[in-house]
Amino acid sequence: MSTTQIFNNLIENGNRYANSLTEYSRRKTITVNIGDVPMGSDYPIRVQSMTTIDTLDTLGSVEQTIRMIESGCEYVRITAPSVKEAQNLDNIRKELRVRGYNVPLVADIHFTPNAAELAARLVEKVRINPGNYADKKRFETIDYTEIGYQAELDRIRDKFLPLVNICKEYGTAMRIGTNHGSLSDRILSRYGDTPLGMVESALEFLRICEDENYFNIVLSMKASNTQVMVEAYRLLCKKLNEEGLKAYPLHLGVTEAGEGEDGRIKSAVGIGTLLEDGLGDTVRVSLTEDPEFEAPVAKALIDRYSKRKEQSTIIPAFKPTQHSTLNTPNSFDSPINPFQYFRRNTHEVANFGGHNVPRVIADYSQIEVSEHEDLKPIGHFYLPLPDKWTMNDLGADYIYTAQNPAKYMLPMGLKEILDASVWAEQSDKLNKFPFFSIEAYQVAREKHATLNFLSISLADLNEVLIQQIKADETLVLVVATNNEHAMPELRRLFFELKNQEITTPAVILRKYENLPESDFQLFSATDCGGLLIDGFGDGILLQLPDLSEKAELITKSKSYNSTAFGILQAARTRMSKTEYISCPSCGRTLFDLQETTAMIRKRTEHLKGVKIGIMGCIVNGPGEMADADYGYVGVGKDKIALYRGQNVVKKSVHADNAVNELIDIIKEDGVWFEAESNLEL
Repeated sequence: MSTTQIFNNLIENGNRYANSLTEYSRRKTITVNIGDVPMGSDYPIRVQSMTTIDTLDTLGSVEQTIRMIESGCEYVRITAPSVKEAQNLDNIRKELRVRGYNVPLVADIHFTPNAAELAARLVEKVRINPGNYADKKRFETIDYTEIGYQAELDRIRDKFLPLVNICKEYGTAMRIGTNHGSLSDRILSRYGDTPLGMVESALEFLRICEDENYFNIVLSMKASNTQVMVEAYRLLCKKLNEEGLKAYPLHLGVTEAGEGEDGRIKSAVGIGTLLEDGLGDTVRVSLTEDPEFEAPVAKALIDRYSKRKEQSTIIPAFKPTQHSTLNTPNSFDSPINPFQYFRRNTHEVANFGGHNVPRVIADYSQIEVSEHEDLKPIGHFYLPLPDKWTMNDLGADYIYTAQNPAKYMLPMGLKEILDASVWAEQSDKLNKFPFFSIEAYQVAREKHATLNFLSISLADLNEVLIQQIKADETLVLVVATNNEHAMPELRRLFFELKNQEITTPAVILRKYENLPESDFQLFSATDCGGLLIDGFGDGILLQLPDLSEKAELITKSKSYNSTAFGILQAARTRMSKTEYISCPSCGRTLFDLQETTAMIRKRTEHLKGVKIGIMGCIVNGPGEMADADYGYVGVGKDKIALYRGQNVVKKSVHADNAVNELIDIIKEDGVWFEAESNLEL
């Protein structure tokens, strides 16, 4: 059976992977015992991270582990690339216990079954990667017969069974953790580089465990590409149900998310989308920063769901039409394929919808645009000497000024949206566009000839409005909600638009009050990013909180604009800047990953749309940077391998010159160009 046939069969059998898509409901799982901190749906979603100190440095590992515990980690993972590191896990564990810390330790294993078998006797949990536990990657395509493939499964069973038996004997938990970038040649040959391949990679090992009555297992489907990651986790849950396998807890994470704002937004898009689905029992946020900075981010994502069910409101249904889902508030029925990305079909209105990238609308409803400098935070710069405007890659497409029209002519790359009542009073109605409430829209005597914005929520939909929307080819909807459980309600609204065959483009509007900057980034990335992952949304409008000082609003506008572009990039729907797929470092890393990432970013951040992988060791590269255009991978002390895609171009470059040689490779491909200016973002 071909991969396409297998996938089509999955879709034909339904798309259920969670309890509900319209009301928060956490997936029910079995309990997995990990030391004194059990995991599963009967317990809180757990926080974890991974050390970056050399595992042979006992005291250094202990001190870092303590910092991680104090920052909120409930499990601590430590790399064990060989037997000697696995042996030293016992020393680390004993020293922690002497100091009064009983945190469960997790041994991270790649390639080395003997290290896993030793570690399983010493710590509370082992993590194996099914892509490299029993296979060596040679980047070969193999045409297997059914008999030949079964022989490979028998070989894997023989290699894996000793670890299963040890875990059963010692009461050790196991994570079977698939990584998108390290699928075996065997899986790639049969299933391709797909979410289905990721799922099957784990299930081959899981079926062996179940045959042996070993169930103390956690599963993960991690990828740097958030679309692939979300699709794989969803597909995993569906397959577990279909095969009658147990509902194992899920470890959520986006691999190699990067650093700073980009790393946090990317993590929230992937992890937050699944948490909204009710999936996930432990979270690790992978940032190219010290591990104690990861736990607070994970906790902020998790805490949002501690009282989500009580805080959510159910929107009353209107009389359903033939295709309506609004009469089933706890419905799972979905008109989309949740296991494969397809953008919602929309017709083009101005530069919204159709094949246009999603647009960014900056909220200046509280800011009087009176000086040229007012637009600098949203990527538009006035140059006095040549008397012209320029913009950077994060230049907003539209500006919503509500009732405060700009006091001067805006640059050509920026268009203005006004409340409909104010727009009607303007002398220039051609180059400005009206934003209608439903009431104002239905009684309006005048509308723009080509582009009108209409604010709607799920509760607004009725038969009359649906027909009005369908009849107006100039409309762009601005969808909003006051529900605490925002993303599923907006998703439900998009479901209804699709079911009613409405192809009008729609902008996602979100507003948050009294949130710290870090929480704003995480929450908006979850709410908007989750919809974009499902193919919904033709733009983003992040409204500023209610503030009185213009200076504070201007500062916020810069952050909000950057966040909006970051969400679109993380969801893979609009690439506006260089993407860095950088690992969070661990005890295998042989160079200063944070410093190197910062250096590469400084030299290459103007290369819009280029993806660069920065990996601390050969274990994580080239696999984990699977969809990177170029790669920088540590292979020894101060030795770097440089990649073009999945292919090694230079094998052993000294770290002192590696960045220059990486840039030379980019130049050879004709991708390089010099940065035009140093405009602030």
